[in-house]
Amino acid sequence: MNPYDILFYTFTFFLGACIGSFLNVCIYRMPRDLSVNEPKRSFCPNCKYQIPWSHNLPLISWLALGGKCGNCKTPISFRYFGVELLTAVLFLAVWHWSFERAWILALPLWIMVSLFIVATFIDFEHFIIPDEITWGGAIAGVLMSFAIPKLHGPNLTPLESGLQSVIGAAAGYFLLWGVVEAGKLAFGKKRIAFPKGEAFTWTRHNDDADLVVGEEKSLWSEFFSRPTDRLVMKCSIIEINGERFENADAVFHFDRLQIGEKTWELIKIDTITGKLTEIVIPREAMGFGDVKYMACIGAFLGWKAVIFTLIAASMIGAVVGVLTLVIGKREWSAKIPFGPYLSVGALIWLFAGPQIVAAYWELTHPVI
Repeated sequence: MNPYDILFYTFTFFLGACIGSFLNVCIYRMPRDLSVNEPKRSFCPNCKYQIPWSHNLPLISWLALGGKCGNCKTPISFRYFGVELLTAVLFLAVWHWSFERAWILALPLWIMVSLFIVATFIDFEHFIIPDEITWGGAIAGVLMSFAIPKLHGPNLTPLESGLQSVIGAAAGYFLLWGVVEAGKLAFGKKRIAFPKGEAFTWTRHNDDADLVVGEEKSLWSEFFSRPTDRLVMKCSIIEINGERFENADAVFHFDRLQIGEKTWELIKIDTITGKLTEIVIPREAMGFGDVKYMACIGAFLGWKAVIFTLIAASMIGAVVGVLTLVIGKREWSAKIPFGPYLSVGALIWLFAGPQIVAAYWELTHPVI
C-alpha cells in the first residue's frame, strides 16, 4: 500500500467517525421529535449540559472521559462510541469496495450506510423507523442514481440508472407490503383465554392509554396499526363510567368502545375496569416502517438486492430465534425488530451478495 492509499484510508476512517458522531445526534433526537440542528452542540441526556468541542472528539473523548459526562459524571452509553466506530469501519469498507470499481460510488454508499445505522439503532430502541430515513432515503437513492449512474451498473446512462432505482424502490415496497398483508391474514389475531378470569384496567392519558391485564401492561396505541383493527374482550364484568355490564363482548377500536348497540368515545372516558375471560388482540407480521425501509434499500441497490435482502434477513432472524431458544432467552428475539435484519442483509448484498448468489447457483446447478 503506497503513502497515498494510507492517507485516503486514514482520512476515510476519521471522516466516518465524525459522521458517526452526528448520527448519534440523529439516533437520540429524531424519535423524540427534537431538531437535529438546535441546539447545534450535543448535550448530555442527563444534565443537558452542552458538550464543548474538547469533550466531543469522535472515539477519543468517550475513552478519555471513561464513558462519562464531563460535567455531571453520569455514565454515557457505549452506544455512542459503538456508533462512531461502526460508522468509521463501514466508511472504510465502502471506500475499499468502491476504490476497486469507481471511487465516486463511495459518496452515495456512505449516505446509504449512514441511513442504515440511524434506522437500525432507532428501530432497536423505539421499534420505529422515521419517515425521514425511509422515504427520505428512497428519494436520496433515486436522486443519487440519476447523478451517479455507476451506482446501478458500469455502463448505464443517468436515465437508465434512475429507472433502475425507481424499479428497485417499487419492488422493495410492494414485495414487503405483500408479506405484511399475507402475515396479517395468517397471524393477524392473537387469542388469549383466561379460564379463571383476569382483572384488567384501561386508563387514558392524553391521546393514548395504558391497558393492564393481570401483571402485563401495554400501551394502547401499540395494538392498532390500522383503522380497521379491533381488540375484543369477553368480559364477565366490565364497568364504564359507573355503568356495570355482565357477560359482555366489548369491541374496542382505537378511539371507541362498543357493547351491543351502545358506543362510547374513549376520549371521554378516563378508566375502564373489569374481569375478562378471553381477549383477541390485533397484530401485524411486521411494521409498515419496514415496508418503506425496503423502498429505501431498493432505491440504492436495485431490485436484485431487494430479493436477496429479504431472504437474508429472514434467514438471519431465524438463526437468531433458534439461538435465543437454545440459550433460554426466547424473549430476546421477540424484542428485536426486523429493520436491523434488513440492514445486515443489504450490507451483505453490497459486499458479497452477487458472489454468494453465484456460488449457490454453481452448487445447486453443477456442470455435468
